[in-house]
Amino acid sequence: MDRLTSMGVFVRAADLGSFAAAAEALQMSPQMVAKHVAALESGLGTSLLNRTTRRQSLTEVGRAYYERCKVVLAEVEAADQLTQEMKTLPKGVLRVSAPVTFGIFSMTSFVTRYLAKYPDMQVDLSLNDRFVDPIEDGFEVIVRIGELADSSLIARPLAPYRMIACASPDYLARRGMPQTPAELAGHDCLPYAYWSSLQPCRWRFSRNGKTEDVPANGRFRSNNWRALLDAAIEGFGITLGPESVLATEVAAGRLVRVLPDYEGPVRPMHVLYRADRKPTIKLSCFVDALVEAFGVS
Repeated sequence: MDRLTSMGVFVRAADLGSFAAAAEALQMSPQMVAKHVAALESGLGTSLLNRTTRRQSLTEVGRAYYERCKVVLAEVEAADQLTQEMKTLPKGVLRVSAPVTFGIFSMTSFVTRYLAKYPDMQVDLSLNDRFVDPIEDGFEVIVRIGELADSSLIARPLAPYRMIACASPDYLARRGMPQTPAELAGHDCLPYAYWSSLQPCRWRFSRNGKTEDVPANGRFRSNNWRALLDAAIEGFGITLGPESVLATEVAAGRLVRVLPDYEGPVRPMHVLYRADRKPTIKLSCFVDALVEAFGVS
């Protein structure tokens, strides 16, 4: 007979005071309860219970053995529970790639909240606007903004990445509020330096089904949008950036939306991961949490 099972039966019989009660609780016959206890006694070479037709009680050895059995069974239960938790709770290191601006202003706070919820997880977050290959670069999760090329990756959609134009109240008081996208030609824009000097930056706006691409020229450009945001707040020009971030600055009065009757660029955003392997718990849990936080509203 299985020794752990016999120990469990013995403890239940001692707790309930009779073989019959233990048998009912364990859904087995009283004879089977007796066999489990007898197997323990045979292996130990001593009696664990004093039994009469009316009552049963633990022997001195039985009392000591009963206490140790409870400890052993509790440890076994804890071990089983730990195994189940490891199957259902994420654990380990996850390498994640995300665009710089989205990573700084949105992903960082998401990751810290996620790690607080799952203390056995570690996240290595790499922020880069270049195309990354999950196999060559070793990333398990990739957040990508823009149209997707055909690939073998699984893509789950996130909320579109919406952009708006903003400037400080001081700048607009000095230079005036542009009424159309074409009027941006007469303003100091703050271009993101993803574009080279040979390929000037252009901003796209649309209204009533009509789209306008206008050049965004200015004396200050940067490859880090945080720098452009600071410049806009300081009154140095008009910035085009994520609505999720700029809405906070507008609400605080530090910036004012420019061209509010026009819709700025809207780009699809996805979270990607490899399709050639079964997702681990750490991967699927992180992706699900990411979709819940930034999914299509």
